[in-house]
Amino acid sequence: MTAKSEPLAGTVRIRVLRASDAELMCAAYLRNREHLAPWEPLRAEEFFTLDGQMANVQSKLALFIAGSDVPWVLTDGDAVVGLMTLSGIVRGPCLSAPLRYWVDKDYNGRGIGSAAVAFAIDAARDELDLHRLQAATLLHNTASQKILTRSGFTEIGVGPAYLNIAGGWQDHILFQRILY
Repeated sequence: MTAKSEPLAGTVRIRVLRASDAELMCAAYLRNREHLAPWEPLRAEEFFTLDGQMANVQSKLALFIAGSDVPWVLTDGDAVVGLMTLSGIVRGPCLSAPLRYWVDKDYNGRGIGSAAVAFAIDAARDELDLHRLQAATLLHNTASQKILTRSGFTEIGVGPAYLNIAGGWQDHILFQRILY
C-alpha cells in the first residue's frame, strides 16, 4: 500500500495516514466535532487534543503495520477533510474488511464520499486481494446509504443494537460488496 497521494475528486487527494498528521487530524476533528457527533461513538475530551490525536494516529499506524487496518486521509491542500479506513481485515477463507469513512462538513455533496469509496473498492480488490467489503450505516443515514448503493454495495439486513454510537446502542443497516 503506497503512501503516495492520489487525486480523488476536484482538489481533494487521498493517501495513507502519516505519523506527522496528528495536528491536521486534530484540526479536522475540532472543525467537525458537532457534525460527526451523531454518527460516531462518544469521544473523551482528550480525543480532540493534539496529544489525543497523536495517540489516535499512532494506534491507527500500529494496526496498519500489523496488516489489520488501512487508514487513509482525504486532504485538500494542507487540511485533512476526511478519513477512510478498512479495519479488522480478515485473511484466510474470508478475505474481508469493514469500510468506515467520514467527510468534512464543508465537503459534503461534492462526490467526495463516492470517490473515496470507489478508491477503497479498487485498493481492497487490486492491492489487498480482498473478496468482500462490508459497511454499516445508522438507519437514518440516507446519504451514506446512497453512496454505498451507487458504489455497488447491497443491503444484507439490519443489525439490531449493532454499534454504540452517540452514547447508545443503535440499529444499523448492513451492506456488502463482493469484489470478485
